[in-house]
Amino acid sequence: MPINGLFDRTVGVLNKVLDLRHRNQQVISSNLANIDTPGYTPARLRFEEDLQQALESPNQAASPLHPNHFAIGGGSLEQVSGRIEHLVTNSGLGDQNGVNLDQEMVAQAENQLYYEAATTMLNKKLGLLKYIVQSDR
Repeated sequence: MPINGLFDRTVGVLNKVLDLRHRNQQVISSNLANIDTPGYTPARLRFEEDLQQALESPNQAASPLHPNHFAIGGGSLEQVSGRIEHLVTNSGLGDQNGVNLDQEMVAQAENQLYYEAATTMLNKKLGLLKYIVQSDR
């Protein structure tokens, strides 16, 4: 039995989400590490819109390189990498550092929840595949 198609698009999407969430954690950690750096401008990784576009338009433009890739303006899901946006703050106080500890902690907790949810979904998917492989059928 060929194993082409054993992993559907869900596994690819979850893999990409985990990669992007990991990168997002690095950006948040950088903000927290620079909380006392004078003049530091905090950053955010924006990728949700690009990922949504990749999921909503699987058959537009050129055909994907691989059947499990999503087309996105002639590209694929693999091309979704997010973009770093620097947050402009008008605090004008003290050392001009724009990092807000409360906002960063909320962003970190939210990112962690989404990462754990994607990990759980991937584990369930792989568990289902394991069940199928181990069955007698």
